[in-house]
Amino acid sequence: MSPLKARASSQRHRALTSPPATTPAPDRLIGLAPVVDADVRVLVLGSFPGAASLKAAQYYAHPRNAFWPVMAALLREPELTAQPYAQRLQALLAGRVGLWDAVASCHREGSLDTAIAEALPSDLTQLLQRLPALRAIACNGALAHRETLALLGDPGVPVLRLPSTSPAHAGVALADKIEVWRAALAPHLG
Repeated sequence: MSPLKARASSQRHRALTSPPATTPAPDRLIGLAPVVDADVRVLVLGSFPGAASLKAAQYYAHPRNAFWPVMAALLREPELTAQPYAQRLQALLAGRVGLWDAVASCHREGSLDTAIAEALPSDLTQLLQRLPALRAIACNGALAHRETLALLGDPGVPVLRLPSTSPAHAGVALADKIEVWRAALAPHLG
């Protein structure tokens, strides 16, 4: 078994995050700020932004990531993917969808979740206190789901594990991802 597979296998049963540090070390990667307002009903949590997202300072910036096409279908905004980033974020908030990541900072080579090391968690507890309309947490992939459960336990709203929109998880067709995401989130957005 390769070292990465062994590491991924051993991490299936434990969280990556360690207790929050007061100040991350200067060589750590730092995630993006949450995109939320008080009307958010569904909080989408990724694991940690990929290299393209960190470089662009934009969620889901990799051109092959299916997140924006999935949201375009879910929010019935067919032109969403062509809009400037700031307008895409406004459309999410207008649709009562917020964004953040379960991991606040980490060490990582490349963009794969399996390469995340020394992860520090996002302060999800504090964020949830600012979301009075929250009805569900949608985890974009297995790592985000595992980390969210490890951080929050039972937050009082459903914590949904959805298929990752990452290009590394191309085994599920876009149309199938859209249907799974729509079926899971539509009841919480209406």
